Amino acid sequence: MIPTRSAVLFAAALAFVSASIEAAQPKKKNNTGKTWIDPKKAAADDPDFLIQGEYGHSKQWQPWAAQVVALGDRKFDAYLLERGLPGLGWDRSKLRVKMTGGIKDGALNLTNPGRIYRASISDGKIVVWHRGDIIARLPRIERESPTLGAKPPKGATVLFDGSSADAWKNGRVENGLLPNSNITTKETFGSYQLHLEFRTPYKPYARGQGRGNSGVYHQGRYETQVLDAFGLDGKMNETGGIYSIAAPRINMCLPPLRWQTYDVDFKEAEFDKKGKLLKHASMTVQLNGVEIHTKQELPKTTTASPIRKITPAPGPIFIQAHGNPVYYRNIWIVRK
Repeated sequence: MIPTRSAVLFAAALAFVSASIEAAQPKKKNNTGKTWIDPKKAAADDPDFLIQGEYGHSKQWQPWAAQVVALGDRKFDAYLLERGLPGLGWDRSKLRVKMTGGIKDGALNLTNPGRIYRASISDGKIVVWHRGDIIARLPRIERESPTLGAKPPKGATVLFDGSSADAWKNGRVENGLLPNSNITTKETFGSYQLHLEFRTPYKPYARGQGRGNSGVYHQGRYETQVLDAFGLDGKMNETGGIYSIAAPRINMCLPPLRWQTYDVDFKEAEFDKKGKLLKHASMTVQLNGVEIHTKQELPKTTTASPIRKITPAPGPIFIQAHGNPVYYRNIWIVRK
């Protein structure tokens, strides 16, 4: 599970959000299509940034939780989750209710078709009704991956620590971070354990694959997708998905502009002495500390992979640029 982070700035942020919601006619900025890469700037420019997020508790198996997604123009989607947040109780077998709405006349209200469920957000809390009865009052919380900031163990190869991008072809350092710019490790790898941290941009007006798209290719062949998939269905082409092969067990994606982690145990394909394939590669994947794939077989390469053929040759780590400013940090790998 991922624990709640003590958000020191949240008290000040709440006052800002509350004032924004209570203003009957908020001054509208021309933010259409804008992309934010700095959380402080996003919070200053767009009050919706501080409303979106997770509402619930850090304990397991709570009755309800909610995820609220900003869509621009003071509009939102919200998802009511039975038994808690993903990784803390909710899974695909539990109820997930979509509500839509926005801020109008100083209030943020959401509802589903037929108004069986409805919700209201103010002062950093969401109140949820079912057929007119209150069923939940939930605070906004910020979770953090338990592997965030994980230090490389003895014998690890450090691929990026903020000081240099020398381990990468075409790599560069930008404010201590590694931008996604179609970069490839100079070294190649067989079986390994990989840790990396990534941050997607805040693009409330974008939809689907236009919302913070990137990807990490293992051996240059198999992609673990990176996308602002917060609140989405958790498909194979969203964060946590092994592109074109498998959807994640659950969607563990956090909100945009939050640092997130991938921890991947990759096992290379096996061949006989003549080069005949005996066993496909496989990987076990943790997203934000929760296992979402377990020894998932990889029977084919990703369509857009730099290396299209499955051969005995090891391959590099490739980080994809896909028209979105996604940043990476703290990348290290342990050969097996």
